Amino acid sequence: MHFYVDESGHTGTNLFDPQQPMLYYGCLHSRINVDVVAQARVLSLRKRLGVARLHANELGNAGLDTIAGDLLDMQRRFDLRFSIYRVAKADHAVISFFDQVFDSGMNPAITWTGYWTPLRYLLLIKLAHLFDEELAKAAWAARIEIKDDKAEAMLIAVCDRLLERVDLLPDARSRQLVGDTLAWARENPADLSYNVGDRKSILQVSPNIIGFQFVMMGIAKRALATGVKAARIVVDRQSQFNKAQRTLAEFYAAAGQKRLVFQSGPGMQDLNFGGMPQVPIEISGGDQSVGLELTDVYLWIYKRVMEERELAPALWPFVSAGVRKVTTDELSLDGISKRWTQHLEGIPELHEMPPEQVAKGRELMALEESRRLARLGRG
Repeated sequence: MHFYVDESGHTGTNLFDPQQPMLYYGCLHSRINVDVVAQARVLSLRKRLGVARLHANELGNAGLDTIAGDLLDMQRRFDLRFSIYRVAKADHAVISFFDQVFDSGMNPAITWTGYWTPLRYLLLIKLAHLFDEELAKAAWAARIEIKDDKAEAMLIAVCDRLLERVDLLPDARSRQLVGDTLAWARENPADLSYNVGDRKSILQVSPNIIGFQFVMMGIAKRALATGVKAARIVVDRQSQFNKAQRTLAEFYAAAGQKRLVFQSGPGMQDLNFGGMPQVPIEISGGDQSVGLELTDVYLWIYKRVMEERELAPALWPFVSAGVRKVTTDELSLDGISKRWTQHLEGIPELHEMPPEQVAKGRELMALEESRRLARLGRG
């Protein structure tokens, strides 16, 4: 399988650009080498349009309208399939705060079930309601601060602001858990490893690398599902992030070679590295890879579909023909809320459960709470 990867909405570590609230990654894939089989066709389209390369942002609806039939024909002829992933950048700041501060392996004030089961997503959504944009910016600034003492002072200030708002949470148990967790973080900031520590690591926590993780996991899942391995992975040249992308790809390849599976808690999906590609990623300019040119076009079109923006009528048959084969995923608070609220709402009410199951659950909760309080010196 041949994969071609491009991105859109890049603002680096500036997560709060109102013009680019989402970071997108697009991945075009085919069983054949698109760079070879589609080259003559794409060169002909360039000539017809009078451009050096197919750049969708420059062509716009008017330009793409004239080649919509060609795009549809290539999609069918070469069995082109597309995956699109996106990261809500401002949400990433809040999610990153939760992942660091509410990690039960580092913060004894949060229960194991509060971090390693789907209950984490309920706590995350409740915590997110305590943030405004100013506070999210402050949390992110502390996350990417390289000086430990400065980052710790910034984290304390964020926790103080959040603690002032804990009473806004709707239930007593959430107020207790969130309040205790924030209070412990405020008193022990050095124990959380909250900030990145050096400039090189800043890129590793950026939305760009989070989005690239989606791409690599998508490739791995496809390999596990179909048994077809990656022959090539061509990534668009982005000087700021290509090194970090290559580092991540090499780490995943090593984990895939060992067929590692990281087990999560009950109700959580395990992380299976078994299908991770072993081929190194290739970095290429968009003007040097026909596959990347077409990926740029696909990404532009599907972005507009997802954002419900105007799309040339001639492009809709192209979208309709391919959309059933499109894979998509996103990292956002809204997406997390919809996915996991629906999942948790499917859990039966207490009166619908067997009494022995309810009793066992309460016993385990009491045991976990006693352990939590003991770690906090309250047992």
